[in-house]
Amino acid sequence: MKNLAFAIAAAVACVPAVQAHEGKPHTGGIVPKPVSDSAPRVTADFDIVHAKITTQGNVATFHMAVSGKAGNTRPTATGKLAGSDVFSYVWPTTIDPWEVGFEHDAGILAMAVTAHPDFDDTPLYDENGDGDTGNDGNLWHSHWVVLKPNPACGKDALAVVDIPEGKKPRLPKTWPGLPLLLDSPGWDPLLQADTVEVKVPFDDIGVVTAGRFDGVTAGLRVNASVHAPLLCVVDVFKVASGDLGLPGRPDR
Repeated sequence: MKNLAFAIAAAVACVPAVQAHEGKPHTGGIVPKPVSDSAPRVTADFDIVHAKITTQGNVATFHMAVSGKAGNTRPTATGKLAGSDVFSYVWPTTIDPWEVGFEHDAGILAMAVTAHPDFDDTPLYDENGDGDTGNDGNLWHSHWVVLKPNPACGKDALAVVDIPEGKKPRLPKTWPGLPLLLDSPGWDPLLQADTVEVKVPFDDIGVVTAGRFDGVTAGLRVNASVHAPLLCVVDVFKVASGDLGLPGRPDR
């Protein structure tokens, strides 16, 4: 696994091209170039082969395809929050966080599909249908997250932005109560064969079509002290563009 030095340009580069995978053409969006035989191997279910955002009406579909079975690998449970891991499929965007309920220019707004067995951060929803809303963090679910560089997480590393004690920033109505710029909107991701997709409605779809995006698979970790920074990006498995340049354009 790679450290979050997004200068892993040796791994992949972005090309708006057509690439076949398991007989299915991937058109538009971001298609990484093949890596060399000497490049570090990426677990197949996090090995991005295509990332795109398409729109229809007021709904944006965040799409990612991998070389293996999407969602096949989840973190190993530790039985405690401190030091626990989160695996994720992420679409960083240039959309202003204000558009989904946060403050203007709060950081990099990203749609994320995550799984983490040691805590539940979707308190409004019962994803496994057992009547308990607090025990299904290990099921793949969606979030909006706001990211910023944080040297406390490591050189060139990103973190989900913390909410300092006593501060009350603008937050979405479905904010889960954690001291983070994180939203749990309840849009169910679809993980099927080699693809991950999330359909997200917007009041103004123009904020999506006017923006840019990238695709990332990554591991995050809860701070061992459960203190700021609470949630760091500690491992990047693959970046679709190779350099987190956000070159993708929706509907292209």
